[in-house]
Amino acid sequence: MNQARLMKVLITPHISEKATALSDNKQQFVFKILKDATKKEVKQAVELLFNVKVKAVRICNVKGKRKIFGKVQGKRTDWKKAYVGLMPGFDISFREAE
Repeated sequence: MNQARLMKVLITPHISEKATALSDNKQQFVFKILKDATKKEVKQAVELLFNVKVKAVRICNVKGKRKIFGKVQGKRTDWKKAYVGLMPGFDISFREAE
């Protein structure tokens, strides 16, 4: 794979109550990814950026919510997220070193 492409696949970690519980209990991490990213690209990107071994990747499309701003109706953009499971013994820390 093109290394420049892999650096762009992961947009940001997705932080929520569900994502935090998954990371604590099941060694799974959630990322917002590009809309055209594949499981193989996500796996390679996580392994490249965090120096870990990936066990499995699950991807789901998230529909944007419909919103009303005064008299104007709008819609947030659709996006894609990936659930990344790690092999035993590996971990990802998003906190900066103190």
